[in-house]
Amino acid sequence: MDITLSSFLTAIIIIAAPLILAALGETLTEKAGVVNLSLDGTLLLSAMTGFAIAYETNSLLLGFLGGAITGGAVALLLAIIGVWLGQSQVAVGFALTFLCRDLAYFLGTPYARKQGPQLEILQIPILADIPFIGPLFFSHTAVVYLSFIAIPCCTYFLYRTRRGLILRMAGENPEGCWARGVNPIKIRMLYTIAGGFIVGLGGAGFSLAVKPGWGHPQGCEGIGWIALALVIFGSWHPIRVVIGAYFFGLLQLLGIYFQDFFSGIPPQIFQVAPFPLMIGTLILIHLSNNTKNKQLSRWMRILNGRPPKWLGKVYHRS
Repeated sequence: MDITLSSFLTAIIIIAAPLILAALGETLTEKAGVVNLSLDGTLLLSAMTGFAIAYETNSLLLGFLGGAITGGAVALLLAIIGVWLGQSQVAVGFALTFLCRDLAYFLGTPYARKQGPQLEILQIPILADIPFIGPLFFSHTAVVYLSFIAIPCCTYFLYRTRRGLILRMAGENPEGCWARGVNPIKIRMLYTIAGGFIVGLGGAGFSLAVKPGWGHPQGCEGIGWIALALVIFGSWHPIRVVIGAYFFGLLQLLGIYFQDFFSGIPPQIFQVAPFPLMIGTLILIHLSNNTKNKQLSRWMRILNGRPPKWLGKVYHRS
């Protein structure tokens, strides 16, 4: 029983790892007041770039670096057009996500269905041999370990450092940044790019670890929209965002198991089931704010949060 439970939980952790990176990257960006709707295209383009570079160079490190730089480059375009030039972040994000998606499938055609390098499991000596706990936390690929490290680092940075305070101030009160001698536009651009860099790592994690290889469609298509929903689901707080990512990983894994139990049902139904379930959860959270049931409202308020005041808004110094 313990072995089965351990394997089940381990699979959830593996599935959720690159999604955690993407969602945390978007959390940093949105806390600075910028909404990046290009995530889905960015993940696809980063996954393709990471796999192509790793395939050509036989270097996983260069593959991940290429994926991260790709994510940062897409975010740079958003930062220049949506933040510096003050155009609609929503419109720019939508345009970029479709552009990146089409570029990924067009440029990635030569690498479709090819066998390339992929991350191997790294077992931490001694710790990996601990029953139940070892396989769960100490026997994974580098992507999973990176997701573990990113959770406390992101939380500590946002709420325990001066730079994290400045980041949050740029999203809440840009004029307050000027009063402290900080340019909020530069801060917004910086963390838009930094968030895109982390999203790019998540994209490379899909094609080099979780769902190795490249093809059409790629396994991470649609995940960018889930990452955006998780930031709302998690109330713009890293810990809650990560809980949402593991919840989505649970839904995906249950969909795989249900395919075996209900073989007469088309597998496509189970593949898309996690997406409407996440949407339904968001709707439930919204409705709980207006419900007269105090008990339900009290419990759902835990998941409810307020977005940064300047999220998605164009800012020019008055």
